[in-house]
Amino acid sequence: MSDLFLRAARGERTDRPPVWLMRQAGRYLPEYREIRAEYSFYEAITTPDIAERITLQPWERFEPDGVVMYSDILTAIEPLGFEYHIESGVGPVVENPVEGPEDTHRERTPVAEELPYVGELLERLSERLDGRAAVLGFAGGPFTLAAYAVQGEPARSFMALRRLRAAHPEAFRRLLEAFADVVAEFLAYQVDHGADVVKLFDTYAGLLGPADYREFLLPLHREILGSVDAPTVMFARNMGGRLESLAETGADVVALDWTVEMDAARRQLGDRPVQGNLDPAALLGDEATVRERTREIVEAAGPEGHVLNLGHGVDRRTPVENVAAFVETAKSIER
Repeated sequence: MSDLFLRAARGERTDRPPVWLMRQAGRYLPEYREIRAEYSFYEAITTPDIAERITLQPWERFEPDGVVMYSDILTAIEPLGFEYHIESGVGPVVENPVEGPEDTHRERTPVAEELPYVGELLERLSERLDGRAAVLGFAGGPFTLAAYAVQGEPARSFMALRRLRAAHPEAFRRLLEAFADVVAEFLAYQVDHGADVVKLFDTYAGLLGPADYREFLLPLHREILGSVDAPTVMFARNMGGRLESLAETGADVVALDWTVEMDAARRQLGDRPVQGNLDPAALLGDEATVRERTREIVEAAGPEGHVLNLGHGVDRRTPVENVAAFVETAKSIER
């Protein structure tokens, strides 16, 4: 139920943890693979009818408490004139990456004009679910979007963007600010069209050192999340030693990756609601282990302010029955 999710996001005690999974609509589902055999990724996310069908596939199987729109974090690069596609075996590829510091001066198109299919999808989901689950929107964060826009494709360290930071700090700042403006507008647009909760995925923010994060990125995270009139979730990987920085973003909920001890995070964050954080690899084992590990996470998190999730997205090799075990275990817990 959407109310269960929203109460946990406010830090309230819940009879059981609300549960959903990042990438819960995806390649581990046979019905998803059937649709994707007919449509490219970009066709699927930009066609509201297809995106609605895909979004609701995990709802029809598992009935999680949050249903996240089927989209991509790179959608938000389009209003700044970037184009991208998903290349098999590689991942997202930006077709016209940043060519140099001067290319960080970008004009942008209004989100409503560039991304109307997102608004239509959220309206469809809100009507279809009718409060039975929270409708979740999301966007990539400014550092992660800039990383792809400069590098052009996935990379372990995104050194091209970090080199821009070192050699041309003002161009680096200008690009991050441009993306921050788009993302703030995009998340507000999602709320206006039916999202109950929105999540900021600045997945690679942990690549910035603590000083650079505080100087360049933390103010932008605060600005983005502070402008949204709905509960917000903040996620960045490899921030286990800097959870206080994620709390300082002002997000209502801090999402934890699987490298963080849940009980330690709760002590460090105090009353701040959290989301997570079972290792996605745990779902590649047997069902009994999935259930045991899930209960351990829930017990460590406590009864207040916890949204159960993985520490990252569902792996495409995950057995469907293990996802079912994860969700069913959450629903069976009584506090």
